[in-house]
Amino acid sequence: MGNVGIWQIVIIVALIVIFFGRGKISSIMGDFARGIKGFKKEMSDDQSADKKDPNDKDQNSKSNH
Repeated sequence: MGNVGIWQIVIIVALIVIFFGRGKISSIMGDFARGIKGFKKEMSDDQSADKKDPNDKDQNSKSNH
């Protein structure tokens, strides 16, 4: 069971295409790609906000009290 050959992979892919259809698979992959891009964008936004002014939170909390 540990050895997966090319024919097993081809059969699995063929069954997935038959069950879901090409349109559904491409839609799922597009949603997945948008999710990854959104995640990367949020991560870079968080890092750039941290690099801009790490003391900004302290100043905002003091001014609110």
